[in-house]
Amino acid sequence: MTPLTGPILTAAEMRAAEAAAIAAGVSVDRLMERAGHALAEAVWRFGGGRPALVLCGPGNNGGDGYVAARLLRDKGLEVRLAALAPPATDVAQRAAQGWQGQVEPLAEAAPAPVLLDCLFGTGLTRPLADAIATKCASLRAEAGMVIAADVPSGVGTDDGRALGAMPANVTIALGALKPAHLLQPAAHLCGHIVCADIGIMADSHCHVAGRPHLPPPGPDDHKYTRGLVAVVAGQMAGAAGLCAAAAARAGAGYVMLAEGQAAGLPLSIVHRPLDEVLADRRVSALIIGPGLGRDDGARRKLAAVLDVDCPLLLDADALHLIDLAQLRRRTAPTLLTPHKGEFAALFGDAGGGSKLDRARHAAAQSGATIIFKGADSVVAAPDGRALLIAGSPAWLASAGTGDVLAGIAGAMLARGQDALTAAEAALWLHKRAAALAGPALIADDVLLALPTAFAESTR
Repeated sequence: MTPLTGPILTAAEMRAAEAAAIAAGVSVDRLMERAGHALAEAVWRFGGGRPALVLCGPGNNGGDGYVAARLLRDKGLEVRLAALAPPATDVAQRAAQGWQGQVEPLAEAAPAPVLLDCLFGTGLTRPLADAIATKCASLRAEAGMVIAADVPSGVGTDDGRALGAMPANVTIALGALKPAHLLQPAAHLCGHIVCADIGIMADSHCHVAGRPHLPPPGPDDHKYTRGLVAVVAGQMAGAAGLCAAAAARAGAGYVMLAEGQAAGLPLSIVHRPLDEVLADRRVSALIIGPGLGRDDGARRKLAAVLDVDCPLLLDADALHLIDLAQLRRRTAPTLLTPHKGEFAALFGDAGGGSKLDRARHAAAQSGATIIFKGADSVVAAPDGRALLIAGSPAWLASAGTGDVLAGIAGAMLARGQDALTAAEAALWLHKRAAALAGPALIADDVLLALPTAFAESTR
């Protein structure tokens, strides 16, 4: 399966990209023809030659469906077409004229083994009408394969909301990926996603997080040039221990655990008092939060760490103890790794909108780069750049895996990477190690798989 890559465009950005292509001389009819060709190829490839029913809406998404139906009939496939309403745009009307077959009313359409969903595209912002949702559910129940044009009808393109969506087995992203392809719950409704090139030059400040290319140590490297990571322990030494072990297995040359004794740690991890750690100028990244606690002792440790001008990762309990003013005063790179509850505790609603919008707003507010964790992790930098991670294993919803991610990200910061690059590399390594660990994993299994994942990133 080809991994998702490239820019991620909102509905408005996609419209602008299409307008730019048209201004450069590509006709809107040509763009629709290319989109319809991509959809027809998908039905031909994934449908196995079975009879197909194309569902068309009144907009340009429906126009793509008319083109696809015509091309499939030309190939000799048994095709029917059902429309919700007549085409409402000039280009869709022209596309409909090319379909010489019958047009059935959607409400009366009989099922087919393969459905091509071209009802609603990227413009949908409200839930599907009950009658449409009910009919779509009925048709889907009788189909063996559902293919969606751009996004499944009934998802929010920019925020990933489920608006009565008809789940797809395959979604053909036209021209570029959209936030709904990676944000939950819409991403789960898209099935297998294929991005089809229709000749649009797409660019955005948001991209899919990709595989890093981490150079292996060279002949002049030693343990300090590979990065010295210090993890500050607290009330739950096991969490800090997982974090420290992850930093070591993610390639850090030297890892120290300050103020903690965790059972079962590798002997290579050095235990030192916090004041010695914070005075050591060789430390190239600090991590505080996993298992820290929220008492006065934890607050004192956090205050001491914030005084050090060093790349810093804040996770877990530290995110409940710090405030935005403290973050804004920092000049060294700062990376935060909150899950949903920790994010809300620190940022509240963060301006509302999608998960991507909230992460960007929080990064701009705080001056820190943020990994907003979850099944659809989002990375946002203060300058507006953002990344979305595709396809993280659901088995990562397990105790301790966030501590492992913090350790990996700390190791990446210690390599001298900027916070956004460090976050991207950490998410990929975390995801890949989890895939290697397999189902029913625990955090310790992800640790053991990290060296193999790291080896893949150096090829």
